[in-house]
Amino acid sequence: MSTLDQNIEKLKGLLTRFNTGIQNRIAGEDRGGALGEFDNTSPVDKSLICQVARGGAEDIDAAAHAASAAFAEWRDMPATQRRAILIRVAEGIEARAEEIALCECWDTGQALRFMSKAALRGAENFRYFADQVVQVRDGQHLKSPTLMNITTRVPIGPVGVITPWNTPFMLSTWKIAPALAAGCTVVHKPAEASPLTARLLVEIAEEAGLPKGVLNTVNGFGEEAGKALCEHPKIRAIAFVGESRTGSLITKQGAGTLKRNHLELGGKNPVIVFDDADLERALDAVIFMIYSINGERCTSSSRLLVQDTIRAEFEAKLIERVNNIRVGHPLDPATEVGPLISAEHFDKVTSYFDIARQDGATVAAGGETVGDQGYFVRPTLFTNATNQMRIAKEEIFGPVLTSIPFSTEEEALQIANDTPYGLTGYLWTNDLTRALRFTDRLEAGMIWVNSENVRHLPTPFGGVKASGIGRDGGDWSFEFYMEQKHIGFATGQHKISRLGV
Repeated sequence: MSTLDQNIEKLKGLLTRFNTGIQNRIAGEDRGGALGEFDNTSPVDKSLICQVARGGAEDIDAAAHAASAAFAEWRDMPATQRRAILIRVAEGIEARAEEIALCECWDTGQALRFMSKAALRGAENFRYFADQVVQVRDGQHLKSPTLMNITTRVPIGPVGVITPWNTPFMLSTWKIAPALAAGCTVVHKPAEASPLTARLLVEIAEEAGLPKGVLNTVNGFGEEAGKALCEHPKIRAIAFVGESRTGSLITKQGAGTLKRNHLELGGKNPVIVFDDADLERALDAVIFMIYSINGERCTSSSRLLVQDTIRAEFEAKLIERVNNIRVGHPLDPATEVGPLISAEHFDKVTSYFDIARQDGATVAAGGETVGDQGYFVRPTLFTNATNQMRIAKEEIFGPVLTSIPFSTEEEALQIANDTPYGLTGYLWTNDLTRALRFTDRLEAGMIWVNSENVRHLPTPFGGVKASGIGRDGGDWSFEFYMEQKHIGFATGQHKISRLGV
């Protein structure tokens, strides 16, 4: 039996637990959706996986009250105890990493070679933030002539977490772990297209000893459950990962209750390759950062800016490599690109094949679908493009790369910044002074020089412009999930102005 067949057999066994559907999880209890149920299907073959509770305002209200009721106990629990629980969550994730990865592949279409690592990264997120629990409230001593001023931080309260479908388990832990470590309680609204591993996460957390109501999961659609979560008065903040248009809606929906928002949004990220770069390593990085994770990642380098002196050579090697990328079943270890998440997203991505041709670009590789069973597309490369074309302006969010030539450093910078987005940038050059100049002026929240995206948890993660508001990672996460507090102690009997004497 092949490895693929073995993985399919394992998956079949795992999916039997979802035969009765997925319920909302509120205050440690299963609860059906107030709006009924919806179908969850696999993008691999369009088959039904299970029925999922369709949550609405009633379910969100129950979850928000549960999170509010559990807040004081979780907030006041000794930090060492909270740390121990979060470590046990990490251990639970590690113990069920294969189950998480297989379910995620079937639910999202992502290749197993990437999802197996994503599950373990979820455990790493919990371990990292658990280790910050003890000192997270520590502040400063700021002495003035008459006062001893100290600062501290306290958890903001119940928070809402809304996560996307591209790498749902890892991104859920990326938001939920620091919220719990800060002492907040959570209402989680996972993407409706990928509910399986959100259910596994809340089960793992409760088995690890997380008190009832500290983590609640409500499934449903953005315009129903998501909107109710953003508007609920007991929810103090919303942490969201998704597209920029939805981020704007979330800001509006939370305005009435003065919600704090952390928005990790879209990108149209440039990778700039100068002719003095290590071109073989640059080629590897360019390919990895757009075609891995099916191109469905906010940090993908979807615009290649390549210096005209090396363009022909670089694009020729790129075309050869792109045509060799393995498209196939996500549970096959050899697969590099699996199917796109849904029919709607498949139609969106494939529409750009004709848009590129209409605008005058060349479809140098791909530009076609694969088979008729699932939502598979060939990894695609557009050449002879300009930055004014839609393929260079709009976030396609698929395995699609647009190559744009430049001649000078100033032109490259102008093209790179000519976008409403500003999440990441990637720069390939062996000229140190150029790298310093360029990164200083590049409009992006995160920049890698001579590297693909290599995430380091203590560093800030987030974008500028339409790519978001706020930062995750290290202490930046706690700045969002906690309130800063100042307390001043008089050190003597300083003069107080007397009125009405």
